Amino acid sequence: MDQYKVDFHIHTNYSDGQASPTSIVKKAKELDYDMIAITDHDGVDGVREALIAGEAVNLKVVTGIELATETEAGIGLHILGYYIDVDNRHLKDVLQDLAEKRNARNERLIGLLREMGYEISMEDLKQVQANAYIGKPIIARALAKKGYVDHPKAAFADGQFLGSREAKAIKKEKLKTAEAIALIIEAGGIPVLAHPIQTRGIGDPGSEEFYTGLDSILRTLKKQGLKGLECYHPDQNEEQTMRFIQLAEKYHLHITKGSDFHGLDFGEA
Repeated sequence: MDQYKVDFHIHTNYSDGQASPTSIVKKAKELDYDMIAITDHDGVDGVREALIAGEAVNLKVVTGIELATETEAGIGLHILGYYIDVDNRHLKDVLQDLAEKRNARNERLIGLLREMGYEISMEDLKQVQANAYIGKPIIARALAKKGYVDHPKAAFADGQFLGSREAKAIKKEKLKTAEAIALIIEAGGIPVLAHPIQTRGIGDPGSEEFYTGLDSILRTLKKQGLKGLECYHPDQNEEQTMRFIQLAEKYHLHITKGSDFHGLDFGEA
């Protein structure tokens, strides 16, 4: 990890990030990155722009994606896919289906918020996100822009807005984890488990119960074709990183590193 300056987990304004792929690529070049991966949620449109920008400034851009999934046991996991063929027919069909289901979910969420007395529309969402992807963070930004909350994070406060029981009940349909792994492999990619520290339902993050639960998950995912583990992520400390590296080595998984960037200025602390 010390030999090259890389970031294999970056979101653009083609999903719930705020910066354009071109601006991210240019900033990464200025900061002397050797390689970056664009990993937007459930979509690859940002990858295309980033590849063109990468060629222009001579920076290696890896095609990527992040898929929200659920195991057979109901554990929510995010699977990153690297070096995918963005023109793979099956991948494109699945992403289109996910987009349609996400749009239906968004309409329900907007309807609920209006019932709560918050006047918000799809047009309001488009004003804070120019591209087609609309997720909950975009709705939160729209609520903040209209003055209903002081900051987008406040829209997720327990019991309020998107943090209300009614809003939480309106769920996005997810791929099964095994299905997502198979899809990435079919598209010529390398499937990697993202930010393991964020895994819920297996004990308090960082506890021995947690690591035992994660070990069990990795054992299953390895059999399903998982090839890597995101061992370096800003949400964890050095001790947790070392535990993830040990698990990656145990299951012969690639070790990856990512910032999970969603902001406006790539490289900001």
